[in-house]
Amino acid sequence: MFSFTIRMCRDETWLKRGPVTYQELKPYTETPSGHITLIDVREPNEVSQGMIPASVNVPLSEFKAAFNPENDAPASTDFERKYSFPRPKFNDPIIFYCRSGRRSQQALEEAQKHGWWNTRNYTGSWIDWVAQEKSNKKDSDDDE
Repeated sequence: MFSFTIRMCRDETWLKRGPVTYQELKPYTETPSGHITLIDVREPNEVSQGMIPASVNVPLSEFKAAFNPENDAPASTDFERKYSFPRPKFNDPIIFYCRSGRRSQQALEEAQKHGWWNTRNYTGSWIDWVAQEKSNKKDSDDDE
């Protein structure tokens, strides 16, 4: 019963913001606080093209097993060993992204199904991030 109560903790204000935008995400990547976990659900061959700064990777193909709430204590340690970061607690804010926003939406839904409610999707995902970064670089080059 206690763990069920924890799983139901939602930050309604954070959730009401809806999908994450580049403009919202960019400052977090420049000075990450550790308060939000940014998870890339692309597969390793895609991640080799680059990742958003301050993000971690849990491939969607492994996501169900990695975020199975039945995998508690020892499995949590296994999670950290495998992915090099601790599995987020049920009430931790999480932002998911992938290449285009579809798989990250699947990850969000899977996470919510298992009690991680403070989840949002960067719908533009990697494609938007790369385009925005190129645009920003071009704008700063034009200013010089």
